[in-house]
Amino acid sequence: MMKTTVFCALLRVSILAAGQPQQAPAAPVPAQILTAKKVFVINAGTDAGAYPIATFSGEPERAYDSLYAAMKTWGHYQLVGAPSDADLLIEVRLTVRLGEVLSGESMNWGEARFRLVIRDPKTQAMLWAMTEQVQNAGLLRNRDKNFDQALAKLVARLERLTAPPAAGDSNSQ
Repeated sequence: MMKTTVFCALLRVSILAAGQPQQAPAAPVPAQILTAKKVFVINAGTDAGAYPIATFSGEPERAYDSLYAAMKTWGHYQLVGAPSDADLLIEVRLTVRLGEVLSGESMNWGEARFRLVIRDPKTQAMLWAMTEQVQNAGLLRNRDKNFDQALAKLVARLERLTAPPAAGDSNSQ
């Protein structure tokens, strides 16, 4: 009886362990992202129609302007004025799926998100991409705050991506 109980307990543990998804080791970050010194920042646009109903304050270029300013403050890369002078192209796009205006400054909007894509300037090959959701809010001032927070999260993710790999890390080249 004791052997049967122990066997059943071990069988249950092994079944539970087998059902757990195993996390794959981190794949390497493309070396070009880690070694680049110069980048050209690209405005990949904002969905048409996002600004006429005041989804966010500012002009449609706000995502580009904000990313450019954040990258300049960060100082990791030298920002260059032409794609041909760059080691990487970093493009930002704001996608907004609109909802309905409720009253005045208040609106119910579907979803907004930033998409940042890193490309090779010579081949235009996409090396990396990341998306950051902008949290929904009814009031314009809260949407603007959430816009800024989502962009800051995107830049923080880029900073982590470009950080030198730790010794023994699978990302070390």
